[in-house]
Amino acid sequence: MEYAHQMFDEMPEPNVVSWTSLISGYVNMGRPQFALWLYTKMPESEVSPNGFTIATVINSCSILADLKTGKMVHAHVQILGLQGNLVVCSSLVDMYGKCNDVDGARMVFNSMGCRNVVSWTAMIAGCAQNGKGYEALEVFREFSGYMTERPNHFMLASVINACASLGRLVSGKVTHGAVIRGGYELNDVVASALVDMYAKCGCFLYSETVFRRTRNPSVIPYTAMIVGAAKYGLGKQSLKLFEEMTDRKVMPNDVTFVGILHACSHSGLVDEGLGVLNSMREKHGVMPDARHYTCVVDMLSRVGRLDEAYKLARSIRVSPNEGALLWGTLLSSSRLQGRVDIAVEASKWLIESNQQVAGAYVTLSNTYTLAGEWEKAHCLRAEMDLVGVHKEPGCSWIEIKDSIYVFYAGDLSCERRDEVISLLRELERRMMERGYVGGSTGLVSVDVEQEVKEKIVGLHSEIGLGLWFDKHT
Repeated sequence: MEYAHQMFDEMPEPNVVSWTSLISGYVNMGRPQFALWLYTKMPESEVSPNGFTIATVINSCSILADLKTGKMVHAHVQILGLQGNLVVCSSLVDMYGKCNDVDGARMVFNSMGCRNVVSWTAMIAGCAQNGKGYEALEVFREFSGYMTERPNHFMLASVINACASLGRLVSGKVTHGAVIRGGYELNDVVASALVDMYAKCGCFLYSETVFRRTRNPSVIPYTAMIVGAAKYGLGKQSLKLFEEMTDRKVMPNDVTFVGILHACSHSGLVDEGLGVLNSMREKHGVMPDARHYTCVVDMLSRVGRLDEAYKLARSIRVSPNEGALLWGTLLSSSRLQGRVDIAVEASKWLIESNQQVAGAYVTLSNTYTLAGEWEKAHCLRAEMDLVGVHKEPGCSWIEIKDSIYVFYAGDLSCERRDEVISLLRELERRMMERGYVGGSTGLVSVDVEQEVKEKIVGLHSEIGLGLWFDKHT
């Protein structure tokens, strides 16, 4: 790039092609900010950008997730009369999606008189990446109905990711069929998405099958498989996969280590987890960040080493967004172990940082209750009402015959309510026969008799509703 820029500076009158080539070069070299600065200098040479220039500049905004500059460039598109340019508009859809503005992406997408597989893919990916899985699947259905083009691997990977986020196994399998028909089974990105989707939808054996069919998997499929195993508490399998990938000279990245540490945490492999943390920087050249330390805090807390976890959390400097999960994990662990002192400090950190405020209040209240400090729990609940903090109810959902049934905690207003309650009672009876002593401790925020507590907690089971539906359909 140094020589390219030198040649550009020696040109007496660089034209739009010269400008676009230089801007594109800096984008490809990972310097999108400098590419945007160059674009601002174009008017000084009285050279007007063309569609390729604008598309390249929009790509810079996408990489930086710079919505403000992206909107300014969008205004230039209108001024230059490029709103009918397919490449430019597809770039705008992609930019808005990557800047978390799905409405902006949809506005541009709907205004396009002509669309191709790239513009459709950008719209689907924008929805999927921003937690709008239903919208992503709907756009894919529109594409399948209106377009004669076949979906490419980028589009299929985005659709699979949407299915994973929604737990839509049936839709995921249908998309897997499209992957096979398109010949994309061996593509790294698609294979990784399939591994993740099957793991999130409760079919880990399918994840293994897809992974083992991948020839020479890169870090992406390996990481997806490690994270998938971690979700099922298969810590030793995650470690074996990690050892396998390093033996094959596949370099792990920061996400790989999050998966490994998560697996160690959920499998009680503390020594192995601490060994992995210590090897990150020295052996693999990856700097641990808040995500990795959060996994270690969780790992230590789960085996009762809460003081070590607390000491580690205090030693880490994190931003409010990064620290939310770290201190939230510590708060949850301190509640379970009845450590009011740590719970108070963790809650204070979260509330002062304006992170997970409702959850912090509720968890601290339950911690006070667990310790028998009813007066403090009452005062905290009163404070919640005063400042207008309300906790969203927990929910679970299940897919049956391509229909989704959602159940909220404490809400039994569903079809065949009496049968649901009857099943919950039967499950509770069988659990008691097997030695279950009840899970009401610390979960009820008022001073009531034990029998009443158990009734409240028993009817709070949104999971039980899902079990009933799974059994009866």
